[in-house]
Amino acid sequence: MVLSVLESSSHHVDQVRTSAEDDFCAFRPEIQAEFVENWTTDAVPIIPSTVLPNGIAMPMLGLGTTHSGGYYHETVVYALRNCHYRMIDTAKRYGVEKKLSLAIKESGVPRTELFLTSKLWPVDFGYESTREACRGSCERLGTDYLDLYVIHFPEIPRWFEQPRLIREETWRALERLYDDGVCRAIGVSNYNQRDLEELLEFCSIKPHVNQCEFHPYINPMQLREFCKEENIMFTGYCPLAKGKILDEEVIKRVAMKHNKTAAQVCLRWSVENGVPAIPKSRQSYRIRQNCDIFDFALDESDMESLANLHDPSRKCVKLENLQEKYSLPDGYKLNGISSICDNSVVSFVS
Repeated sequence: MVLSVLESSSHHVDQVRTSAEDDFCAFRPEIQAEFVENWTTDAVPIIPSTVLPNGIAMPMLGLGTTHSGGYYHETVVYALRNCHYRMIDTAKRYGVEKKLSLAIKESGVPRTELFLTSKLWPVDFGYESTREACRGSCERLGTDYLDLYVIHFPEIPRWFEQPRLIREETWRALERLYDDGVCRAIGVSNYNQRDLEELLEFCSIKPHVNQCEFHPYINPMQLREFCKEENIMFTGYCPLAKGKILDEEVIKRVAMKHNKTAAQVCLRWSVENGVPAIPKSRQSYRIRQNCDIFDFALDESDMESLANLHDPSRKCVKLENLQEKYSLPDGYKLNGISSICDNSVVSFVS
């Protein structure tokens, strides 16, 4: 349930066109400069919030980060200072937590206004190592607590014995971190129904969140319904599918109908489904455009058209060869280390 939506004035574009993977919201070159200039002076919308099962407010739209594609300091500062983004989603794995702490400080946004999410990488599973990893994330982010701490993936590295016991000890550590106030909410990421069912067998505190890939082409209705039944908030990453779906005719038709971009339609679709989204971008004008989605609504026919696009083959984050990634250092893409699976389907954008 969304608490509130404050409408804002919007600067509409006269053409919707997207193509390249990292070109999430492309405009004709002759209007792009004017577009950016106008957006620096327009009223910026206040991003509405939803409520997690434990009563904690969580913004419906946040800023995603990753080590894939690099880290752009000024873009993060701009998102916080100029666009009212208050939720930042990161992970130890990405190697950017310390960089984010500098951006947060430079933005001048008080810590109490922020919703910071980080993730536990599976190599740190185990009771004591989980608590240590969380403290490390807090230290790098320059904070005493996290608003949300989630298990990045359920798959245990091969060198661990007794996988179920390891997962149980790991979750016990998250529960302790929650009880101690180090984490205001705890959750999981990339968990399917079977993974959740196992967790529910031994947990004392249910996960407040299950963060999974979510966009019109990946809409796991059964998993979403299971999360709803168990009072687990389903949240989404890759809401723009890395830009790979923004040239689809169905999405472009809806965008033209509302005089919006394909990216805005995808983000609005996520919000109207009650699924918080964390798009990422390297460009400030795209960051601004991504939050300009609270002055229009998709009608029933729009929602139905987009709901019918589900296609498992369009999944961006696939888990094959995940084990091979566990030996690579955090932030390895930032450090210029080539992936051992450059030609595989593995990706860790979240």
